[in-house]
Amino acid sequence: MDYSTVFVCLLSLLILCGVFSKKLLNTCSGNSSGLPFPPGPTPRFLSGNLHEIPTRLPWLTYTDWKRRYGDIVHARIFGQHIVFVNSLKIASDLFEKRSHIYSDRPAAPMIELIGWDFNTGLMPYTDRWRRSRRLFQLCFRQDASRTYRPVQMDKIHDFLRGLLSHPEEFVSLYKTVAAAIIMKIVYGYDVKPMNDHFVTLSENAVKKLSDTALPGAAAVNAFPILRHLPGWLPGCGFQYFAAECRKLTEEMRQVPLDFVKQNLREGVGANSIVATLLEANQARGSSEQQEKTIREVAATAYAAGSDTTVSSLGTFFFAMATHPEIQKRAQDEIDGVIGPHRLPEFEDRPSLPFVEALYREVMRWHPVLPLGVAHAAIEDDVYEGYFIPGGATVISNIWAMTHDESIYPDPDTFNPDRFLTAEGKLNDDDNVLAFGFGRRICVGRHTAGTSVWLTIVSVLSTFNIAKAKDAAGNEIDIDPVYSDGFVSHPHAFQCSIAPRSETAKSLVEATADHVPHL
Repeated sequence: MDYSTVFVCLLSLLILCGVFSKKLLNTCSGNSSGLPFPPGPTPRFLSGNLHEIPTRLPWLTYTDWKRRYGDIVHARIFGQHIVFVNSLKIASDLFEKRSHIYSDRPAAPMIELIGWDFNTGLMPYTDRWRRSRRLFQLCFRQDASRTYRPVQMDKIHDFLRGLLSHPEEFVSLYKTVAAAIIMKIVYGYDVKPMNDHFVTLSENAVKKLSDTALPGAAAVNAFPILRHLPGWLPGCGFQYFAAECRKLTEEMRQVPLDFVKQNLREGVGANSIVATLLEANQARGSSEQQEKTIREVAATAYAAGSDTTVSSLGTFFFAMATHPEIQKRAQDEIDGVIGPHRLPEFEDRPSLPFVEALYREVMRWHPVLPLGVAHAAIEDDVYEGYFIPGGATVISNIWAMTHDESIYPDPDTFNPDRFLTAEGKLNDDDNVLAFGFGRRICVGRHTAGTSVWLTIVSVLSTFNIAKAKDAAGNEIDIDPVYSDGFVSHPHAFQCSIAPRSETAKSLVEATADHVPHL
């Protein structure tokens, strides 16, 4: 190493110390409003509440904070204020009624370093976000989402045939169907039945995002100056992790786009969102800015849509294997409404209230984003006498909301009846909170919800799901263990999947003759 490099490193460290001192002073000085922060754990002088930020299932700790401190909780990591919103009422008050204040995203240098700043859902509240959001809305609003149902059904039928041939591979198969639906809709790409490169690519890239997105996961978010230091310095190993992740995210964005461009040059595969948008852009004069936005929106839909669907389907299989009586009730309803001689269609949804309640319970019981996507306060605010400083990270604790005992008695129990009236009709509780709030609510929720519901009803109509058995014929217990991170998944488990009847088997086999269209 030459002396200039040593000098730069020492200078950077001195600057870091200055930044740290400033943050420390800010942390200890409170605020000038004269109002208290929301209640919360007592911070330490130097690090705030860093020592109390959990690394394992953090939403459970924050839900315990709700019991101790209330529905709105304040903590600090060095100079960064964090506010946890633990009730649906406060989430509505802040994210919906005061959306002009709480529609930003926290500054997170690690998101940019790992190459995920393209993601519409993670972008700050800027003109770039507005351009991306408008295009997303055009492609995934409710009426547009209806046009994707034939593709969704076709890919789900592929999934059913996969279960028939390889039921032991159900986890790989539901990962594949989640990616297959969104890849076909967005890029016109047909994924391989198993071990597809794009499926693996998305899974790996999202996993790396998930590992860095929660509070306290990356020191560079608290001290942005760290991003300018070399990876070999102690505490800066994240630089190597970020470089590896950037390669994955760049491939995830660019390779599918190149696939569509090549197809357009060859005059094939024009039936996809990206192909339509690229052709429209070319007709208007090929704006580079618009093509960049198309690439960002497509990659956001691909990554977010597939991973969240995977989580929901994992919870569905887990719930059915461990609750056979609920599975039987749903199947009885399907048999009574649809009968044994055809497969369910989306138009059957209003006629299947118990299946709908089961879908809602899957989305409530283990929400795919237990802590949502963090918001940020654009300016200082006061809520019920508590001061929320501008720039504070504001986290919607979805887990606490979906496990609120005052709304959902015995919340840890899987019970679809909580969404039904005494007469067996659906109640008004149809919000999937993991889709978010206000101006930052997930635009793709209509497509994602349809994919999950159609998969659930299609599997229930044709297969029985049960606990696997060992060589002695004893049932193998399934541990209710979920992963940490931004998107939470059930850990791998075994279960038995078999056709409900020869008629059901024939119906699944017959789907191979169907030709879909978009």
